[in-house]
Amino acid sequence: MHYSKIAPKAVTVRVLLVAAVAVVALAAAGSSGASRIGPCGRGAPPTRWKHVLWIWMENESYQSIIGSPSAPYITGLADACGLATNYHAVSHPSLPNYLAATSGDVWGVADDAPPSAHPIAHASIFSQVAAAGMRWRSYEESMPVNCDLSSSGEYAVKHNPAAYYTGIRADCRKWDVPFTDLARELRRNALPSFSFVTPNLCDDMHDCSVASGDTWLRHWMPAILGSRAYRSGSAVIVITFDEGTGSTNQVATVVVAPSTIPGTTSSLPFDHYSLLKTTEQLLGIHTYLGHARRALTMRGPFHL
Repeated sequence: MHYSKIAPKAVTVRVLLVAAVAVVALAAAGSSGASRIGPCGRGAPPTRWKHVLWIWMENESYQSIIGSPSAPYITGLADACGLATNYHAVSHPSLPNYLAATSGDVWGVADDAPPSAHPIAHASIFSQVAAAGMRWRSYEESMPVNCDLSSSGEYAVKHNPAAYYTGIRADCRKWDVPFTDLARELRRNALPSFSFVTPNLCDDMHDCSVASGDTWLRHWMPAILGSRAYRSGSAVIVITFDEGTGSTNQVATVVVAPSTIPGTTSSLPFDHYSLLKTTEQLLGIHTYLGHARRALTMRGPFHL
C-alpha cells in the first residue's frame, strides 16, 4: 500500500475543519439528538422517498448567502449536507419563479400580480401529487386563512403558488394552510408527501435582513430534522431562493437528506426546473411538467 505524506500543519487544519463541520452538523440536527452524526450522510437512499419538503427564501444571490457572516446557519448546513454551486433562478420577479418551480413554465407571467390577474389553468406539482393519491401541503407563514388569494400584512400571495392554480382550488382551501400547522403535523408524524414552506416577508429575507432569515431557519430546521419523518430516513429537504440579483440570477440551494454525503457540492447547471423534476422523481411521478422534461436531475450528485 502507498501512503502520501501530509505536513503536520495540513493535518491540523484538516482536523479543525472536520471538527467545525461536525459541530455545525450536530447543531443542525437540533438539541433533540435526532442524529448524533449530523443530519446527512447516514446511509443509502431509500427505494422510495416518502416526503419532499421545500423551503423558499427571497431575493438574495448566492454570494450574499454562502460564506456570509450574516448566514452562518445556512452556510453550516450546506457544509454538513449538500450545496448546488451553479443553481440559477429562471426569471424576475418572484412569481414567475414560483410558477416555474411548481408547474414547469412561467406561462407568460412577468409580474407579481395576484391570482385574480393570473389564473393558471395548468397542471402543477400539487395536482400531480394529488392525482397520484398522495397529500400535499403549502405552509404559509402569516397567512390569515387557508388559501388566501390576497396579500395582507407580512403574507404575500405572490409567494404562494398553490393559490394561482385554478384546477386545485378545492384542495387549496384544505391544504394551503397557515404555517403554524407545520409544527403540529411534525409532532403527529403527519407530514404529507410534498410540503411547500414559505416564511413571511420578514423571515424569508424579502423585507428584512439575511440574518433574520438565517435565524428563522436556525429556529425551525431542528424541528424538521428531529421529526420522525426525517429520522426515518425517507425525507428530503431543499432550501432555495426564488431569485437572485442581476442577470446571472444565481441563488444558493442547499440539499438536506440522510443519504447526502456531508460536504457534497455540485457545479452542474441546475435551476428551478431541475428542482421540479427531481421532486417528481423522488415521489415516483414519471410525467415531467413543462421544462422539467429537459432539466438536469439533482438525484445523482446529491445521492438521493
